[in-house]
Amino acid sequence: MGMTMTQKILAKKAGLSQVKADELVLVNLDLCMANDVTGPVAVNVFEKAGFSVKYPDRVCFVLDHFTPNKDIKSAQQCKRVREFAKKWNIAKYFEGGCAGVEHAILPEKGIVKAGDAVIGADSHTCTYGALNAFSTGVGSTDMAVGMATGKAWMKVPRAHRFNLTGKFGKNTCGKDLILYIISKIGVDGALYGSMEFTGPGVGELTMDERFTIANMAIEAGAKNGIFPGDDKTEAYLRAAGCKDYSFVTPDEDAVYETTMDIDLAEVPQMVAFPHLPENGKTVQEAEAMHIKLDQVVIGSCTNGRYSDMEIAAKVMEGKRVADGVRCLIIPATPKIWTQCMENGLFKIFMDAGCIVSPPTCGPCLGGHMGILADGERAISTTNRNFVGRMGHVDSEVYLASPLVAATSALTGYITAPAE
Repeated sequence: MGMTMTQKILAKKAGLSQVKADELVLVNLDLCMANDVTGPVAVNVFEKAGFSVKYPDRVCFVLDHFTPNKDIKSAQQCKRVREFAKKWNIAKYFEGGCAGVEHAILPEKGIVKAGDAVIGADSHTCTYGALNAFSTGVGSTDMAVGMATGKAWMKVPRAHRFNLTGKFGKNTCGKDLILYIISKIGVDGALYGSMEFTGPGVGELTMDERFTIANMAIEAGAKNGIFPGDDKTEAYLRAAGCKDYSFVTPDEDAVYETTMDIDLAEVPQMVAFPHLPENGKTVQEAEAMHIKLDQVVIGSCTNGRYSDMEIAAKVMEGKRVADGVRCLIIPATPKIWTQCMENGLFKIFMDAGCIVSPPTCGPCLGGHMGILADGERAISTTNRNFVGRMGHVDSEVYLASPLVAATSALTGYITAPAE
């Protein structure tokens, strides 16, 4: 019986010739990652158990959620992780001017590569599947055990195939595709499964779009999302300084629970309404509802890369954000921030009346740098719009692409981009 991409990686990392769905396997890990929210919990478990770090070079901490520290508690959390990393000589440690949003900075720096098996104490660790890696979010206890042993038990996920053909129409992108898929299958449509993207349409997607799509696999309940490697993947990995990577492809007789055929040309521009990513409508439907906005957020591990910033800047150049709208621009890493500054994007944003932030997860999880009050509405390029996700429980978050978010910032209402 053939194997999927995910199954091939898990089999190799478990030292097995074959694995099948629902089987429990002990996987050798290439990386364990945590942040300033989940890291302290993992450290507490780790130290209570009396563990020691087996492979310091396979451990990574990125302080990005409540940083720059918003209060005493967040400062204490960062201090806890900082001291732990120093004690155990963990070199892959990112804080301050070296830190960016974890799921953007790790691929950028070549810390994750094709064929790797990665766990992260953050649900959006599935982002790295864009690189043809197996990556998944785990709890802080699993993170602690991973640091101590370099291993993790995994239940081999059942697979769901998304066969992509064609290419996007004007103004449509990867964010629209994943919101469209989730609107069709629901937030539990791939529960504990692997979302495997295949077909000739994959080649039409940029790497940034693949990161966006893999990032939101968890929003369909998936264990991971994964793309095959190709020339674009290889170019990205080489630019990041990666070596000794290997691509996996699915066998022709691999077993899939479901298959969904998608012509990219038929994917509409999407907006996910509160309070679930599955509540998708087309942007034209949303525009007709005349939904007034208080805030716009363009950034995050989902859409905070340079191409996202560039799209927003092209929309805003020479224009002004609507009265009464706060528009936050959050480049995901210092490298992206610098690119935006050097290429004049920040001037465009500032002239338009935006607020430019240092790299941070900040408002995405209702942490800081953009919290909503009761009754306020935001359109955001982030990945979740649960009740209270960005602030008050009586606020609302709408999810969309950078193009739709930037266009809406100028009008003050959810607005479809001009054709």
